[in-house]
Amino acid sequence: MDRGKALKVFAVGILAAIALSSPPATAQDKKLVLRVAHQFSPSDTRYDVKPWMEQVTKATNGEVQFEYYPAEQLGKAKDLLSLTQAGVADIVLFVPSYVSDKMPLTAALELPGLFTNACQGTLAHWKLAKEGGILAQREYAPNGVRVLFSIVTSPYHLISAKNKIESLKDIERMKVRVLAGAMELTMHKLKVVGVRMPGPELYQALSRGTLDGVIFSYGAIVSPSYNLPAKYVTSDSFGSAVLALIISENRWKQLPGHVKKAMIEAGGAVTNSICTGLDNEEADALEKLKQRGVTVVRWSAADKKEMDAVLASVASEWAAELDKRGKPGSEVLKAVLEARDSR
Repeated sequence: MDRGKALKVFAVGILAAIALSSPPATAQDKKLVLRVAHQFSPSDTRYDVKPWMEQVTKATNGEVQFEYYPAEQLGKAKDLLSLTQAGVADIVLFVPSYVSDKMPLTAALELPGLFTNACQGTLAHWKLAKEGGILAQREYAPNGVRVLFSIVTSPYHLISAKNKIESLKDIERMKVRVLAGAMELTMHKLKVVGVRMPGPELYQALSRGTLDGVIFSYGAIVSPSYNLPAKYVTSDSFGSAVLALIISENRWKQLPGHVKKAMIEAGGAVTNSICTGLDNEEADALEKLKQRGVTVVRWSAADKKEMDAVLASVASEWAAELDKRGKPGSEVLKAVLEARDSR
């Protein structure tokens, strides 16, 4: 054997010996670091993604770790979907109605009067948005993402920062922040000027008078993320908002099977715990608003009848409009109602 070949054989032997003498790789040696982003203050625990991250890390014995970017540190709320699709973020908690042109069907969960509490809506969305559901197939997959857990907020109400509200006439021509889709249609029918605006911009808009009010839950009004000015709040349900923790399909395909399993199981657990927390806080939030001197508006019998008629017509009109655009609005609405009533 010549000297060159002898050296190669020797080198191979040394490498083999090292490999055999080294301990097998553990999860600690194979860290998988994922970037998670959202728009909310880190002190706002209502939509906290940390329990989900902690459960995934624990279930994978520390293999999966997270870089955490709250409060729009990685990008604006309206851009979170595109940041996920582009790979800037791996996982985001975002509001589908901020991109209603790309995700119009999720607004079925935001229709007025469908749910009496957060858990009703949240569990209905989770059923339809996880793998195999109609929203997973017709809304999220076409956008290249999948849902890891769901949130549908407690019912939303009309909150006025300054304007006195005693009757339906008083809300006409008010400039009110709405979510696109079902909520926007509702306000239009009540002759309210609906304004689309991401949540982080609301405080400044209300303080400056750019907005007269918002459609929001009581809990959101008093939360650290918003803490908005309010003088009058209604007791009616003007719908809800949907939030979803999503991952791009491309990133999902790169994950090992046991990591996917851990994420799905954590998603189911957190979906339940978050909605329970939202329901528990809503009554406390209303009491806090009353302590601030906020007036709770009760409509007259005539106004209540008019309001109920308007709200009852919104769902069918919303579905019909999407049907005309070639989107399965009626099919999704039917699925939402079935998911709600199957509990």
